Amino acid sequence: MGRRIAVDWISVAPVKGLRLLPRSEVRLTADGVPGDRAFFVVDDRNVMISMKRVGPLAAVVPDHDPVAGRLALRFPDGRSVADTVRLGAATRVRFFDTELRARPVEGEFSAALSEHCGVSLRLMATPPGWVSFDRRQGVVSVLSLASLERLREVAGLAEPIDHRRFRMTFGFSGLDAHEEDRWVGRDLQVGEAVLRIAGHVGRCAATTRDADTGVMDLKTLRHLAAYRGDLAATEPLPFGVHAQVVRPGPVSVGDPVMLLAGTVDPLSREAGDAGTVDPRSREAGRPGVTSAGPGHPGPDRERRR
Repeated sequence: MGRRIAVDWISVAPVKGLRLLPRSEVRLTADGVPGDRAFFVVDDRNVMISMKRVGPLAAVVPDHDPVAGRLALRFPDGRSVADTVRLGAATRVRFFDTELRARPVEGEFSAALSEHCGVSLRLMATPPGWVSFDRRQGVVSVLSLASLERLREVAGLAEPIDHRRFRMTFGFSGLDAHEEDRWVGRDLQVGEAVLRIAGHVGRCAATTRDADTGVMDLKTLRHLAAYRGDLAATEPLPFGVHAQVVRPGPVSVGDPVMLLAGTVDPLSREAGDAGTVDPRSREAGRPGVTSAGPGHPGPDRERRR
């Protein structure tokens, strides 16, 4: 009897950078999980920020009802701010390396976030049609439980590493450690949806923070560099993969996962040199592969979370 690969967890972030929330089921669309990263936070320069720069954001628990049009933020001191989502006039903001127009969320949300974090912040609504995810080619992300266990072993920890530290949409059981690395360019059925793995998820300092408090308490980048720093990948220090949705549908915890035939792994021998960028992959709308060595500049590391 063959092994069974299955969905072990589903997580979403109604507000990018705030507390990650568990879900038992989601219905994927071409844009990912509806309501995931529906809002984001900017600083006083109108630049998007995350818990990488402002750790206390992780302690704020969002609750968004897109049907009713309501948002609530619960703070660790027990205080809550809740209101109907009302938007102000659009303004220019910087989202990673892209300038776009977004509308601020009116009410007490921004003031409450600023007071909690000790810096001037403003809550913004993600513009319609803009997928507020860290990578334009992927709208959901995947990590195996075995990869988490492998990192725990490398770090010499006695307790399991909290998967929320990496803010991934799906966790899969039944895989070998880092088996998902080899899925770039492949299609897989997850529940009733089909995903196409678009690239590896490179990591930044946000992963060093506790998922509940935002306090830096684990040297994840040092541990990843120790055994994955020279890996050929689409982004430096890879841990997990991100994906497009090629067939929308519902996905639930416990659903089976099946790798589909007919797509080619660009990291295989048949794909050529895994340490260089293949121009054909760009023409096909697929990511090129770069060396993930420590000297590689990689993409903007703020793009991680």
